[in-house]
Amino acid sequence: MDYGVSGAKDPHTIQYPAVSSKLKTSKSSITSYSIFNLQCSLQLTPLNRSNHDYGVSGAKDPHTIQYSAVSSKLKTSKSSITTVFSAVDTIEPFKSFGDGTTLISNGGIFEFGFFSRGNSKNRYVGIWYKKIGSQTVVWVANRCNPIADNFGSLTINSTGNLVLLSQNKSVVWSTSSSKQIKKPIVQLLDSGNLVLRDQEDENYLWQSFDYPSDALLPNMKFGWDLRRGLNRRLSAWKNWDDPCPGDLTYGVEFDPQLHTYPEFVIRKGTTKFYRTGPWNGIHLSGLVEQRSNPFYNFQFVYNDDEVFYTYNLKNDSVISILFINQTTSLRQRLIWIEADQAWSPYSKAPRDDCNKYGVCGANENCNINEYPICQCIRGFKPKSQDTWNLMDWSKGCTRINPLSCKEKNKDGFIKISRLKLPDTTHTWVNKSMNIEECRAICLSDCSCTAYTNSDIRGKGSGCAIWYGDLIDLRQSPIGGQDLFIRMPRSELDRNEALSENGGEEEDLELPLFSLSSITAATANFSLYNKLGEGGFGPVYRSTAPQDVKMLRTKNLHKMWHMMFKLEDGQEIAVKRLSISSEQGVEELKNEVKLIAKLQHRNLVKLLGCCIQAEEKLLVYEYMANKSLDFFIFDQKQGELLEWSKRFQIICGIARGLQYLHQDSRLRIIHRDLKASNILLDNEMSPKISDFGLARTFKGDQTEEQTGRVIGTYGYMAPEYASDGFFSIKSDVFSFGVLLLEIVSGKKNRGFQHGSHGPSLIGHAWTLQKDGSTLGLLDKHVRESHHDEKQVLRCIHVGHLCVQQSPVDRPNISSVIVMLGSESELPQPKPPGYFTEMDLAKKDHSSMEPESSSTNKMSLSLLEAR
Repeated sequence: MDYGVSGAKDPHTIQYPAVSSKLKTSKSSITSYSIFNLQCSLQLTPLNRSNHDYGVSGAKDPHTIQYSAVSSKLKTSKSSITTVFSAVDTIEPFKSFGDGTTLISNGGIFEFGFFSRGNSKNRYVGIWYKKIGSQTVVWVANRCNPIADNFGSLTINSTGNLVLLSQNKSVVWSTSSSKQIKKPIVQLLDSGNLVLRDQEDENYLWQSFDYPSDALLPNMKFGWDLRRGLNRRLSAWKNWDDPCPGDLTYGVEFDPQLHTYPEFVIRKGTTKFYRTGPWNGIHLSGLVEQRSNPFYNFQFVYNDDEVFYTYNLKNDSVISILFINQTTSLRQRLIWIEADQAWSPYSKAPRDDCNKYGVCGANENCNINEYPICQCIRGFKPKSQDTWNLMDWSKGCTRINPLSCKEKNKDGFIKISRLKLPDTTHTWVNKSMNIEECRAICLSDCSCTAYTNSDIRGKGSGCAIWYGDLIDLRQSPIGGQDLFIRMPRSELDRNEALSENGGEEEDLELPLFSLSSITAATANFSLYNKLGEGGFGPVYRSTAPQDVKMLRTKNLHKMWHMMFKLEDGQEIAVKRLSISSEQGVEELKNEVKLIAKLQHRNLVKLLGCCIQAEEKLLVYEYMANKSLDFFIFDQKQGELLEWSKRFQIICGIARGLQYLHQDSRLRIIHRDLKASNILLDNEMSPKISDFGLARTFKGDQTEEQTGRVIGTYGYMAPEYASDGFFSIKSDVFSFGVLLLEIVSGKKNRGFQHGSHGPSLIGHAWTLQKDGSTLGLLDKHVRESHHDEKQVLRCIHVGHLCVQQSPVDRPNISSVIVMLGSESELPQPKPPGYFTEMDLAKKDHSSMEPESSSTNKMSLSLLEAR
């Protein structure tokens, strides 16, 4: 097709057959072009033909296709006839569907028809997005059997199957239903699923979702249907112009006969290239981006009939697919950015060297934050020290001391936490066993080398055991799982000695509650006493137990006890860290160390803790009015917060933050200031809580960088979210977001308002520029008495706090002065936008573990809470 420039071709064009502008006026000649609906006007619009880079230099979207020019007017002797493709979504029996005709799903989301790629004249039948500007193929029928001309057609044959015929009527491709159908129809659904069914029955006899190409759409099942022996795998296109499967595949791998542990694997040919780690009831053990995310919910089903993964989008306005890229050898999740009219990668795998299969040898642990990245597991040594010294870890590690399996009680286990579990090829799973039974089974079998719970929900359940060498282990920056690795007695004795003598010394003084007393006080952690749940676990209400002891601990190994008693009947709140929680002992110790010595009316008071067995509990003073988000984001509860109370809360939070930044013994950066972490007492006075992520600064230190960016979407300052830099100014940014949320009663995260930007911050900034600042005010406040000047001043201060550059933001002491005075305020500069969609726009070409610039960030190190 010519695009107005001699010889210029669009490499991503769907090429429809040429339409002669000089059609004969005979009835037969018009009938021959009946692929068009001659009663409607042409609705094709010019499309963006730009190529899209997918994070790797030179990588283009292999599926982008464009409509070729089609003459909009067919001249006849009677009149000019305007044309359009048929807008129906079904093919009925005995009706031929020719090249140039398309099906369009009922909601206009997907389109089905013939297309070509690049300069090739080969014709394929496929499905692509209809509504978005850059047409993207998501499924191809005749992937390896193209038609060489424009005379292909589709029809439903006598057996009720959809068949693709060439010009000589030979079958090129067909659906594979073996059932006789009385009234067959083929329908394109808004999900992108092409289905074959009986007109009088909603059950599908065949569906394209069972035979995916290289893209996984929402609500597709990805994995095994064991009853039908069907394995749904993704296979990448051979190249940009050829949809025939190349050597890159992605699928669920497990052996149902041997009861192995299922996981997802990318292969190059027959060689493993990447694996996710197995499903543990909450997430895939090595796939950190599947944890809390703003775009989609996911589900993994594992039973006797099916083993599959599926996902659905939280917001219907978001367009996202999972896709496997032959050129980059990546599995990518893509998000459509409407403003850019382009796909942007949200996540990718493998995301770093430790994600590549077997980069470290057997019995080695890969840690991307260490150098070298490969280390032998505790109790092992390099099999070849010479190659190891040359940074070649492929030969793996061997045991320092052999196992003593045949001697009773000579072997035991050490626990290594936060691991992507090893390759599951040689595993055995029993979902009904508990962890003690699992240990006994492993100990009784000399070939068993490790075990763990197959399901970590609750207190854990199920049994997974490994045989032989442990392959493809990695230390997970977040997430991961405990693995119990078999060791000889000599190694166990060594580890016990290390636990007695090693480690950093620290002294803590705080009340220690017994687990039994807290269990009794919370009625065994009953739902009735549950106050809510945060990123690290649930919070319960109870009456303070009486058997409270003072704990003074060194390394949390040795304990000295003193009697200590609280007032009778005092209500307390118990924060219970879930077993799957990201907050481990280190974060708990961090929270205890910081808050135990902090005393301020706007900080929550820690009363004690409990560390017993697998339980980790923190005991706080009880806040009768729960947290701030309970009020400001709820229609009914929001009515209770008149403006004067909201202003009091804003000022109280600022004073608490000032104490942390300036007035306490240590300068403390909270790093997770948000509405749900502001608790309210009987008088609705705010108290900052949750210090698990807080960091301390010494002396004149003003900034620090981390490779593990942890926080909450919507509250993180841009320099922290993108590059890991945090300071008192990143806390000020979070305060500014919180201030605007209190004023508006709206959440920053997920806020949408037309063209006002992708967040509440953007909306507020647009209103300010348009002179409509008070349009931000919560309608409950707007309809009641409020100090208009005070409201405007608060919003202005909020804008100053969320400016893009931390240098431009005021410190919290200045904020307090500005809120309490009538002095002239500086004009704010544009705000720093950093939403989930901005994450998707980042260039993920960097494989570095820590961010070094705004355009080089590792999404895998960003944990939402």
